[in-house]
Amino acid sequence: MERPGSTKPSWFTPSVRGIGAASLLSDLGHEIPTALLPRLITSLGGSPAVLGVIEGIADGLAGLARLAGGALADDPARRRATALGGYASVPVLSGLMGVVPSLWQVAALRTAAWTARGLRVPSRNALLADATPSEAYGRAYGFERMMDNLGAIGGPILALVLVAAFSLRTAILISIVPGLLATVAIAYAIRRLPASEPRPRRPLRLHVRPVLRAGLGRLMFAISAFELGNVAATLLILRAQQLLAPSVGVDGATRTALLLYTGYNVAATLASSPAGHVVDRTNPRLVLAVGVLAFLVAYGIFAVSGPSEPILLAAFVLAGIGIGCAETAEHAAVATAAPVDVRGSAFGLLAAVQSFGNLAASGVAGLIWAAVSPEAAFAYIGAWMLVSLAGLGIAQTAAQRRSSPRR
Repeated sequence: MERPGSTKPSWFTPSVRGIGAASLLSDLGHEIPTALLPRLITSLGGSPAVLGVIEGIADGLAGLARLAGGALADDPARRRATALGGYASVPVLSGLMGVVPSLWQVAALRTAAWTARGLRVPSRNALLADATPSEAYGRAYGFERMMDNLGAIGGPILALVLVAAFSLRTAILISIVPGLLATVAIAYAIRRLPASEPRPRRPLRLHVRPVLRAGLGRLMFAISAFELGNVAATLLILRAQQLLAPSVGVDGATRTALLLYTGYNVAATLASSPAGHVVDRTNPRLVLAVGVLAFLVAYGIFAVSGPSEPILLAAFVLAGIGIGCAETAEHAAVATAAPVDVRGSAFGLLAAVQSFGNLAASGVAGLIWAAVSPEAAFAYIGAWMLVSLAGLGIAQTAAQRRSSPRR
């Protein structure tokens, strides 16, 4: 649907474009210190174990912050302030890691930056729902996910360019620039939003029951099962390295695995927008099922594949398609089903499920990998995909019953 005399779709508003630009620029910014953090930690005398502890604490606090951010995002005024503050603080906190002299200061800044990033996520997603007509939620969230994935591709490349031109610490400090441009973009998006009706201030509280009663309970179960099998992409990279190392050597396997991971990010970028269009024509549950199925096949390949680069590339591409479909469908489903006055809580709950599910998936799969075998680890996470598909089938049946006319 388009406005008369306009070549832009009616859903592609200035606010939608601003939020998409903020996602792109923010990812460009924070992927630079993320890519360079291992080198920075080791230069300060830290070990891989120290890096793991720092990242684990940062990710855990970010998950808790997403719950708190959901409570803040229920109120339109608070969600605007939280989004703006989150986008402004993350680049400053991350960039300062290039200045501080000690390991504990780097750890504190990384943790604070990730907490602020988690806090802003529900507000950004609720703002995007504010900016979009309900019949175009899929396209809007697909566009935002596409821009976010573009940033994930460009950030590490930009990090390599900056390190080649400047010092390690200067490169991290320069990462403030795209992050602050993201703040300008989100401020522009907020400024162009429709005026919201004033609401009385309510106590800060995450509203879980109204969210689950709004038709999201069964769907959230399926999403939780998916996230409990959605491991960090680093495990996929590790699997490719182990399979390829005997034939091409450790260095060759590392380079090839990183190229294969680029295929994952490119596939996620290309899949997100079309997935959003399909969501709007069908329903989010169908697109989420496609994403889950893509992961199930990819995990099967990782479990049984030999050192074949084309086959491993197919697995990475399938996983990228899976995440592009799943993330777009998850956000669109919440925007569609959640009552407007608790939409922030709904996005906070979704973001927390994504965060803690990913942590649990990677942790448990890593333990199974070490204790049994990588094949067993991929079988474990693949089983969660089967549970998710079953949950989506139940959610779809329940939705059809609710929409059927009663006799």
